[in-house]
Amino acid sequence: MRKVPHQDQFGFFTFVQNNSTVDYLNLAYVQALSIKISMPNAKYAVAVDNNTFELLEDNHKKVFDYIVKIENDYSADDEWKLKNEWQAFWLTPFKETIKLEADLLFTNDITHWLPALRLKDVVLSTNCKNYLQENIVDAKYHRKIFLDNDLPNVYNGLMYFRFSRVANEFFKIAMSVYQNWDQVVDNLKNIENTYPSTDLVYAIAAKIIGTELVTVPTLDFINFTHMKPLLQGWGQHENWPDAVNVEFDLPMIRVNNQNQYHPIHYHQKNFITEEIINEYEYHARRLSIID
Repeated sequence: MRKVPHQDQFGFFTFVQNNSTVDYLNLAYVQALSIKISMPNAKYAVAVDNNTFELLEDNHKKVFDYIVKIENDYSADDEWKLKNEWQAFWLTPFKETIKLEADLLFTNDITHWLPALRLKDVVLSTNCKNYLQENIVDAKYHRKIFLDNDLPNVYNGLMYFRFSRVANEFFKIAMSVYQNWDQVVDNLKNIENTYPSTDLVYAIAAKIIGTELVTVPTLDFINFTHMKPLLQGWGQHENWPDAVNVEFDLPMIRVNNQNQYHPIHYHQKNFITEEIINEYEYHARRLSIID
């Protein structure tokens, strides 16, 4: 159950838990700037654990409209901290939430998606796009387990939910999948990685509750550009930021001279450099988003 009432109607929300190799707080800071530059009236919230809370600085607090502490941290002992994702329904300060992964940047205003998103109580992204803005529906290269287990090709990198019975049930199912993962694995075919990735957990939860309740696959624009090299045809181990030309004309980002009209999921955390942070801060100052 929620311990506090919702504080706003709509906003963007992400989990921020640093680990030994990735400064997710830094990634969320740049994500927040990308949202504020693209959508100046948008609200942004983060959920942080105790350790990450101690790292918050003034620059973070200026762009994070809401900072929510994770009181029950189910990922405290994990390096890859995903086991709190099901708590989004109870931690978000918004009645309507677009939940994000922290390594995703916005290039324009997507609030015109809201009428479509409101067709369902929960909308998981279906498929994704490559940098040419082509829909990628074939998951055989990096999502064989989804095909082998007849799971929907959904992504949690960008999803919508609102305070509702269906959303409550969906996240309760996701919680159960996380907490009973050892038993869930026994019923999956050809699983190679026994760690419960959020994409996989949400796909299982979607199948249990009914995929038709939590997706709108005919709306093929509700997704994002996924920069995994295999999806671009660049080979499996390519460090994509070193292999292509990336230009920032904020809020727009261009990859090999292709405008990225959808949010861009850069995936490789080293993509965010001090130079890129400075670029976002410069534009944020011009718009009086930060001092």
